[in-house]
Amino acid sequence: MTNNLDKNENKVDRDLSGLSFESRDGIKEVVKRSDRFRPFSTFSIRHFDFMLLFLVVLLNIIGLYAIGSAEPELQKTQTEGMIFSLIVMTFVSAIDYHKLLKFSPLWYVTAIILLLAVLVFGSSAGGSQRWLIILGVRFQPSEFAKILLILFFAAFIMKFREKIHKMPVILTAVAFALLPIGLVYLQPDLSTSIMIFIIFCAMMFVGGISWKLIGTVLVVAVPSVIVVFNMILQEGQTLVNDYQRGRVLAWLHPEQYEDTLSYQTMNSIMAIGSGQLLGKGYNTNEISSLLNSGYISESQTDFIFTVIGEETGFLGSVVVVLLIVLIAARCMFLAYHAHDMAGSVIAVGVGAWIGFQGCMNIGVATGILPNTGIPLPFVSYGLTSLLCLYAGIGLVLNVHMQEKKRR
Repeated sequence: MTNNLDKNENKVDRDLSGLSFESRDGIKEVVKRSDRFRPFSTFSIRHFDFMLLFLVVLLNIIGLYAIGSAEPELQKTQTEGMIFSLIVMTFVSAIDYHKLLKFSPLWYVTAIILLLAVLVFGSSAGGSQRWLIILGVRFQPSEFAKILLILFFAAFIMKFREKIHKMPVILTAVAFALLPIGLVYLQPDLSTSIMIFIIFCAMMFVGGISWKLIGTVLVVAVPSVIVVFNMILQEGQTLVNDYQRGRVLAWLHPEQYEDTLSYQTMNSIMAIGSGQLLGKGYNTNEISSLLNSGYISESQTDFIFTVIGEETGFLGSVVVVLLIVLIAARCMFLAYHAHDMAGSVIAVGVGAWIGFQGCMNIGVATGILPNTGIPLPFVSYGLTSLLCLYAGIGLVLNVHMQEKKRR
């Protein structure tokens, strides 16, 4: 950035050598200001983190093949979504994230307005009201909320980084987080509200919350979670709706709900296990395939890992898990090397988003966690999720780019 300013200033000196010193200084100041506010002035392709980009694209390609096997008619749409998302990612990576952080109040207000609009004007499907339709485009605002809240809390933590360990600042941050989390929960979408809470906690941890406070919270939170969990299991409770309570019971006692609420999970486990080491082959025609027999519902979204497990076996499943871990770890690595707190917080937020959401999806498909509708990052079908994830990767690439150029 400094080199660009120096070059432009020298060029002005040569071209305007015949003018008075006052006129020359005035024009040089205009050049400086115009260069300073160019949104793409810090973009440099040689400072791209191609390792992270390669891991993401590879995982996305695996997802395209899995979707093609689960719902062939959706593969083309997802491919087009991938291409558009790559363009958005490149655009986001080209804008200095410090410029984006200046509009942090706008990002927060936008997230809240979108989530409120879902509750008032949203369209329903499967008993949940999670989508908006604007100008014929159907999208899920809670996915946009994740990326907008990452930007907001990155600016918040950067602004109060010297006081982030003080209780008034922490309580203010928690209040800002609880509002969108509550709005998402009311849709109802428990899994996404948990995901936003995890992202918030990861960002606050990197922001500098003291270990003493973390220990105190854990001492209080762990027994509280156990108490709340037991309360959910009681008849007549009002903490969650009956359907969510049923999913928890089906997770604890699957044999009692194998024809109803645990139907998906039980079939998913059988399908993954039947893949054994190498799987049954891509788009297999085997009669024993649970996917081809129609026993795996939502196979293109929430249970896409089941398709991978059955058709590519243990080895294919390990590759997907490894890619999720490597992408999250790469984000954390870039966060460690970021040149300021805001960059670190952004990269950690995106890394936690991809890593924990991947764990939640795979945990549901394998019966480790209760059945919750949450997509597998870069693999499940869903254009809103894919676009927002690529935008998040664009932010991480931008953090890396700023650090390289600063060096």
